[in-house]
Amino acid sequence: MSAPQRLLSNLSHILSSSSLSTFKSTTFLFLPFSHPHWTLTMPRNQRSGEQKWKPKPKTEPQVSSIGDAETVTNKLSGIHIGENSGQTKVHHANKVITSQGSSAIWKPKSYGTVAEGATVTKVESTPVGKGKVGGSGVGVDAASTQKSSGSAVLSKLFSGNLLENFTVDNSTYGHAKIRATFYPKFENEKSDQETRSRMIELVSKGVATLEVSLKHSGSLFMYAGHEGGAYAKNSFGNIYTAVGVFVLGRMFREAWAAKASEKQAEFNNFLERNNMCISMELVTAVLGDHGQRPHEDYVVVTAVTELGNGKPKFYSTPEIIAFCRKWRLPTNHVWLFSTRKSASSFFAAYDALCEEGTATSVCKALDEIADISVPGSKDHVKAQGEILEGLVARLVSQDSLNHIEKILKEFPPPPVDGAALDFGPSLREICAANRSDEKQFISPSCQFRRDSDTETTVEPYLAGTLGCPLPRPRMVLQVKALLENVGSSFCPDYLDWSGTDAGDMHSRNADKSVVSKFLQAHPTDYSTKKLQEIIRLMKEKRLPAAFKCYHNFHKVDAISNDDLFYKMVIHVHSDSAFRRYQKEMRHRPGLWPLYRGFFVDINLFKANKEKVAEISKNSSINESDSTSIERDDFADEDANLMVKLKFLTYKLRTFLIRNGLSILFKEGPSAYKAYYLRQMKIWGTSPGKQRELSKMLDEWAVYIRRKCGNKQLSSSIYLSEAEPFLEQFAKRSPQNQALIGSAGSLVRTEDFLAIVEGGQDEEGDLVSERDIAPSGSNISVKDTVPKDEGMIVFFPGIPGCAKSALCKELLNAPRGLLGDDRPVHSLMGDLIKGKYWQKVAEERKKKPKSIMLADKNAPNEEVWRQVEDMCHRTRASAVPVVPESGGTDSNPFALDALAVFVFRVLQRVNHPGNLDKGSPNAGYVLLMFYHLYDGKSRKEFEGELIDRFGSLVKIPLLKSDRSPLPEAVKCILEEGIDLYKLHTKRHGRLESTKGTYTKEWMKWETQLRDILSGNADYFNSVQVPFEFAVKQVLEQLRNIAKGDYTPPDTEKRKLGTIVFAALNLPVIEIQGVLNNLAKNNPKIDEFLRDKQLENLNRAHVTLAHKRSHGIKAVADYGLWLHKEVPVELTALLFSDKMSAFEAFPGSVEGEKIVPKNAWPHITLWTSQGVSAKEANMLPQLFAEGKANRIDFDPPINISGTVEFY
Repeated sequence: MSAPQRLLSNLSHILSSSSLSTFKSTTFLFLPFSHPHWTLTMPRNQRSGEQKWKPKPKTEPQVSSIGDAETVTNKLSGIHIGENSGQTKVHHANKVITSQGSSAIWKPKSYGTVAEGATVTKVESTPVGKGKVGGSGVGVDAASTQKSSGSAVLSKLFSGNLLENFTVDNSTYGHAKIRATFYPKFENEKSDQETRSRMIELVSKGVATLEVSLKHSGSLFMYAGHEGGAYAKNSFGNIYTAVGVFVLGRMFREAWAAKASEKQAEFNNFLERNNMCISMELVTAVLGDHGQRPHEDYVVVTAVTELGNGKPKFYSTPEIIAFCRKWRLPTNHVWLFSTRKSASSFFAAYDALCEEGTATSVCKALDEIADISVPGSKDHVKAQGEILEGLVARLVSQDSLNHIEKILKEFPPPPVDGAALDFGPSLREICAANRSDEKQFISPSCQFRRDSDTETTVEPYLAGTLGCPLPRPRMVLQVKALLENVGSSFCPDYLDWSGTDAGDMHSRNADKSVVSKFLQAHPTDYSTKKLQEIIRLMKEKRLPAAFKCYHNFHKVDAISNDDLFYKMVIHVHSDSAFRRYQKEMRHRPGLWPLYRGFFVDINLFKANKEKVAEISKNSSINESDSTSIERDDFADEDANLMVKLKFLTYKLRTFLIRNGLSILFKEGPSAYKAYYLRQMKIWGTSPGKQRELSKMLDEWAVYIRRKCGNKQLSSSIYLSEAEPFLEQFAKRSPQNQALIGSAGSLVRTEDFLAIVEGGQDEEGDLVSERDIAPSGSNISVKDTVPKDEGMIVFFPGIPGCAKSALCKELLNAPRGLLGDDRPVHSLMGDLIKGKYWQKVAEERKKKPKSIMLADKNAPNEEVWRQVEDMCHRTRASAVPVVPESGGTDSNPFALDALAVFVFRVLQRVNHPGNLDKGSPNAGYVLLMFYHLYDGKSRKEFEGELIDRFGSLVKIPLLKSDRSPLPEAVKCILEEGIDLYKLHTKRHGRLESTKGTYTKEWMKWETQLRDILSGNADYFNSVQVPFEFAVKQVLEQLRNIAKGDYTPPDTEKRKLGTIVFAALNLPVIEIQGVLNNLAKNNPKIDEFLRDKQLENLNRAHVTLAHKRSHGIKAVADYGLWLHKEVPVELTALLFSDKMSAFEAFPGSVEGEKIVPKNAWPHITLWTSQGVSAKEANMLPQLFAEGKANRIDFDPPINISGTVEFY
């Protein structure tokens, strides 16, 4: 029996079980809130299609008068929603209509709290028939109107007599049950930099793993089941928790579809039975603006807590994922970093992105660096948007990596059965439909209001009724509408919303009385004892906190003179309380943490001798069990190291624009400017960004004051004005786009390019701002390939892409492959026995200056890494050559390209690799290669290759004016893809000639050959001539060699504070080396004589550049940040325009520092008008006789430190 039904049973003897079915959903609705006359109106189109319960036939209508006990019951318990459709009904607000059409006129009711001493006022009723309306929304038989004993209990409850008359003596016991709590708030005493260093140190020792998760921009919402309650950060029973319950309920419906009601009820029971609470980030557009209005309203589970056995136990992230996937709840994106290198790289990546990072760029960078990435079930970009609030980094168990890998295997991502179904009005529609003007609902003179659909009587709702400020009617209407739409399986009644609206509605005296008596009572168990200890300490130390107590309406039927029930909210007012409490924990072993979002059920009661003996026995057992398993992890600072890393694109909106509104409008532009400059200084914002933001914020101040006048813009809807302003501001230049991150629908984050102060970076190899088109113009990132260096040409393709035929033509190219005399070699994979890429590496060592054509498909990142490694070790460049194709959202090759590849393979005979028309499973092999690229769009595929190797060559494949792919060809390929997925799901990489689907494969291979053969004319007509393809590839390769190459736009952002990593060398030592060289070498002395190198103020060896090599390449050097590295100077190269040392870094801690630059060097001097980048040309100029080179034998040894710039 539910709480409302139990309550009715106690209050009245007139309930009849046979009457519980007398309900017709379309004609009767009990209004559960404090004012029964407000109307909920919904659009007409949302009323159709409602499910209706058919009432059992009755011989006569049954309606009775409504007694005062019934009034109180209705006030407290709300209704039992009589159906699960989740649809909102529209009814006459001044009448309650029974299934037979009879009605009773409602009158306002009195209602009290712990704080007030008012008595219950009787409410008159107008009997219309012989029936009565029950508090749970069902018709009940009744003839008597006498008060029950329960009515007297409620009268005392509301008058405050029960609490006032409850005296504490030796028989008084208190029982506390934690209902909801979130992680303790820890304030690290170390600085952020010290915390980072300590985190990296603990990870490198193997005693911890660094875990990083996304910080979605919303509010804390906790749910402990229907009985346990729904909670916001410091309150419950309000619009925030109603929105949370609705959104969580909608998540269940989307996940489970037809099973949703069943699963919702199961979930509620599970949480109550196990005394658990789940904490979530509630992200909505209806509770006020944050950094960006989310595209969807959703929740993401951030914590799962067991509250029943001693101290709250928080699930680990792998356990949260398992729990959420079992119940199909939304999970967050999580990354793990288990090595010193990956942890260091993470912090470096954040530093590179902190001022301009958005969700896309941040997630992509972390995916590349992390040891494991577990995407959330809610994609931040799709659900919330590009503006990312931040990241949360914390230390977790060292075995988390293995644990999470095991969980991911055991609990695959669950299906979303109801994603495409219509579940009725959305959160935004409901709130909009119930957001009428407040003046229409209430006024001191009891005015009336007439709706277009219905006439509604509005009677006054006096503040004295609750002894608190009047709650806003429209909010009450929204709460009511939301809860009704949730459905009865998830929200059977509205008890928590019927008695509270604001967190401060009760007087302090009442709160102190409950708290005082609780602290004096004997604890019934260990948990109660520890909670009393927390409260005593907080009071003793006068920590800024409040202990708010409310009636526990779920326990009304159990209340008596000697048995009282309350809900307590421990509300911490200041973060300083957490810091001070944390210090106490270090000095008091066993002290429980002070949690955020702390809600406790309190029971004060009198116990007889038998009960006391039972309590004593159970308490000793529980305390022994609890103390034996408890660990004081939360008192260990190292175990709780955590940093929140926020992004400037979010902070400029929330802190600088939203939070600065009151200062701007109340104190003026000068005070506002002082405010935002102070904020940026506290954050350590770079000087360049400060100047850019100052200009933008000054413009914003003028704009918004001119538009709003003296009326301050509401912070809850500030984006209505800020978003259009930012959108227009971003359109003016790429620099503005990078500054604000993303705004409106016209600013695409993929369009941003690397822009730094002044348009040039330290090395001078960033294109100036005036050369950057707003849409993202192509920028050259590839220097020339010096003749004394080699090249590896490799093919990330699919069999049939013509790589072997192309290699033959390139070998015989006139004037050499690159237009010079460098030797060209080809290694055909089908003819090499053993490990192919190892053989390529051996050949590269033998002939480091040659051009190697790697005639083998290179379809995955493992091969790409091997190619990168060969380039580093043999001073070579690598150029990927790929077939041109439009691709799909999940594969870089479109079906028409795949069809051509298969057609070509089936035309071959006597192929060295036995993949030709005679191969029985040729189609399967092509599908296998095709799926090796699965998961990457064409843009991602090309972007990654360019980021790794700096260039990309495309093989022309299909004519642009070709006819569409024949339907038969398309269908047979799609059938093969489906069959391949079935096969691999069951058999993995087992050959198609084996396994369950052998017959299906044979049939498909035969049909494939027949269909492709029948469309031979089509395939021959749509391919570009091979000679043209060879010419185009040769031209592209030669352009790359000369430096005349512009890569295609990959739309990948490479922005942030850090621009490049370098070895910083002491200028004094460099000058000393130059002086010694000048003394001993007349030629050097003559060159240096007029160069004024005594003014040299900086010397470094560039290791990696963010735009040229990518965020990951730069971040990877974070492992050696500030570490000293030996450097060998092997030569001085100089011309009439520039000079540089050739420099090769040594090793640190046994690992070789390998620069990404083709020619590692230290630029010493350039003539006026020559950029530092030009020094890269010195080896080639020397080869052409236009520069001088003086080798050092032995090399000159100096040292420097790895730094970020």
